[in-house]
Amino acid sequence: MLDPTSDVRTLTADLVDTESVSGGERPLADAVESALSRLPHLTVERDGDAVIARTELGRQRRVVLAGHIDTVPVVGNVPSRTEDGRLYGCGASDMKSGVAVQLRLAASVPEPAHDATYVFYDCEEVDAERNGLRRLARNRPERLLGDFAVLLEPTGGVIEGGCQGTMRVEVISRGERAHSARSWMGSNAIHGAGPVLDVLRAYAPRRPVVDGLEYREGLNAVFVDGGVAGNVIPDACTVTVNYRFAPDMTPVDAEQHLRDLFQGFDVRVTDSAAPARPGLDDPAAAEFVSAVGGGDVRAKLGWTDVARMAELGVPAVNYGPGEPTLAHTRDEWVSLDAVADAEARMTAWLTGAA
Repeated sequence: MLDPTSDVRTLTADLVDTESVSGGERPLADAVESALSRLPHLTVERDGDAVIARTELGRQRRVVLAGHIDTVPVVGNVPSRTEDGRLYGCGASDMKSGVAVQLRLAASVPEPAHDATYVFYDCEEVDAERNGLRRLARNRPERLLGDFAVLLEPTGGVIEGGCQGTMRVEVISRGERAHSARSWMGSNAIHGAGPVLDVLRAYAPRRPVVDGLEYREGLNAVFVDGGVAGNVIPDACTVTVNYRFAPDMTPVDAEQHLRDLFQGFDVRVTDSAAPARPGLDDPAAAEFVSAVGGGDVRAKLGWTDVARMAELGVPAVNYGPGEPTLAHTRDEWVSLDAVADAEARMTAWLTGAA
């Protein structure tokens, strides 16, 4: 049984020990729903494998605290283990530690200075179409509305503004099939994909400054697929390219940029998620930065669901105890002191004590 009143370090370990790979979150969603339903100051609702808990105190301002409960696939790193103040395990950094902070706040702050909405959602680590927050934004947008939002993604305890957009495209080289003993009668599509790799090798990513924060873009091949048989000249080769673009571009801009780069090739968009600008000039965001981060803010070099909140008109930032460079690694870990520190800072902000 999940106990949100337990020490946040213990709670983090309990969450890691409950396996919740994307698509298999139901046991953890059940545990979260059951735990929060026992708290009389919260109204709890369920949507698929997403759980929403809300205070209804009539405060002038509402804040949204959100985090995904899914992880990437386990690689022998569940159950968790603790060594030298570090908790090791799948999702320890991304983002069971952030979810533990959410649960602790939901349980320990029954009368926050602002009404609070806690959102625990599924399928963030897979294609955007399956994202639980996207589903909620489409089906129940009123439950996500607020004056300000915090995504407890791993940031190493530093507030990160906005997020980059992400786009995956398939760049397809065409050829003509032939017997490999008579290769001159065909056209090798794998060889024809060479210019695609040349573009990627020569590409110089931008480092634009947006609203005072520097973003660092990336353009990389992530899959190559081609070939028919060991004695056949292939007639098609697909290079899948991932583009991480700064929030001064839209997905339309990003797609056009990729089509310009790979002229002469068939370019097909397979997945896309919009970026979000930092939005730190919003009074609620400025208050959070002052209370929690002491003014220390950097750009989010990745995509997070702050973009989803921005689409709803809710200014949002990323802040969590996990270290982002450890996310998705076999030896993923989180500092238990960092988890406790994040809880203390968030509690001070949410209670108005900061």
